[in-house]
Amino acid sequence: MSAHNRQVGTWGEGVAADYLQERGYRVVANNAHTPYGEIDLVAVQDDLTVFVEVKTRTSAALGPPEIAVTPRKQAHMLAAAEHYAQEHAISHWQIDVIAILKRGGRKPEILHFEKALD
Repeated sequence: MSAHNRQVGTWGEGVAADYLQERGYRVVANNAHTPYGEIDLVAVQDDLTVFVEVKTRTSAALGPPEIAVTPRKQAHMLAAAEHYAQEHAISHWQIDVIAILKRGGRKPEILHFEKALD
């Protein structure tokens, strides 16, 4: 991954964390490592734990950010979430995707796909 992509991704994760906190979530972990991959954000709201995959792009030329959540990525997300939930005795959880499009000096466009994977 290029330094630019890493920088954009880190920025997007911060934007997503702020977005969630503004909506009453408490972010309890970021970049949580599991044997099945990394979970960008782990957030809690009431009794629900939400595993969040953040996709950020600086242009829509290749399509919206959420199309980067391929079936292969979905399988890794599910395996990572199941592992994390089992390790932390979490019984009520879901996987969300937050897509962020950052264009120029404009306010980022944020789409929150709740329960992206069932």
